[in-house]
Amino acid sequence: MLFIQNFTQQLSQVNESNFDDIALSVFRFQSAHNPIYAEYIRALGVLPSKITATDQIPFLPIEFFKNHRIATGNWPVEVEFTSSGTSGLSTSRHAVWSLEFYLKNTQIIFERYFGSLTDYHFFALLPSYLEREGSSLIAMMDHFIRGSKSSLSGFYLHNYQDLADQLLKAKNSDRKIILWGVSFALLDLAEGFELNLENALVIETGGMKGRRKEMIREELHQLLCNRFNVPQIGSEYGMTELLSQAYSHGNGVYESPPWMKIQIRDINDPFKKLEIGKTGGINVIDLANAHSCAFIETQDLGKWSQGGYFEVLGRIDNSDLRGCNLLVG
Repeated sequence: MLFIQNFTQQLSQVNESNFDDIALSVFRFQSAHNPIYAEYIRALGVLPSKITATDQIPFLPIEFFKNHRIATGNWPVEVEFTSSGTSGLSTSRHAVWSLEFYLKNTQIIFERYFGSLTDYHFFALLPSYLEREGSSLIAMMDHFIRGSKSSLSGFYLHNYQDLADQLLKAKNSDRKIILWGVSFALLDLAEGFELNLENALVIETGGMKGRRKEMIREELHQLLCNRFNVPQIGSEYGMTELLSQAYSHGNGVYESPPWMKIQIRDINDPFKKLEIGKTGGINVIDLANAHSCAFIETQDLGKWSQGGYFEVLGRIDNSDLRGCNLLVG
């Protein structure tokens, strides 16, 4: 527990030059103190002492979160986040040691890319998340809404008229607007109301959640841009199993904080890493996951772009649908 507390207090000091060394130290700690991860590594026949580079680190398949508690060391669970899943599918459960740390981390990441919470009115149109318990996204948005100290900030379920009225009020204020919504609800709003949101930031969190027909990202974003009169649509890449988020300002190209890095693996050989421009499965190193597992093999498709950015292209065939930002494109 002391390692986790000390490490997370120093997370902001991670940078490009020291990332690999720190990630390797986290790997050695987790391979020794995380029973599920250690067992998985042993099953692969990997000796942790032989791992000398981050591209050699084994990534834990994300499905393990569905049937196991993924924890490094012994500590009391303060909060448990759960994935939305689809009816009939099992959900992931992520036990978290500190809700305060999670919320602080999300704020640091957001403000790194967008500026202070108090610069904005936050409008959270997240019906599918509000309708269940255990959403990490709802916890994050509640923190942002409170942190904005705006009387106009708030959650919206299906009350689109109220949302439209409040957005109009916000346009006449001295703050910027963020409309943060699940894809199907943003479409419902866009098709039901004439809203000129020029200068506002629209962030979609992906997924039709079975409510509407899936659309490719480019088609969805173009429709929303036209209806809301905004030049581009932002996106968030986050999930139950991770404590950090990556953001896109538009065009589906994401940037992650210094303590979160992406690797692209070959679909047919999960231990082979791919080059820039090649499409494959997304592996995530999230050092904020010091308490659980920092090395996650997702079921998302993506590819590297120039400059260290990455794209999310959809889901690997036959994988479960999940409630994070995944649009086929």
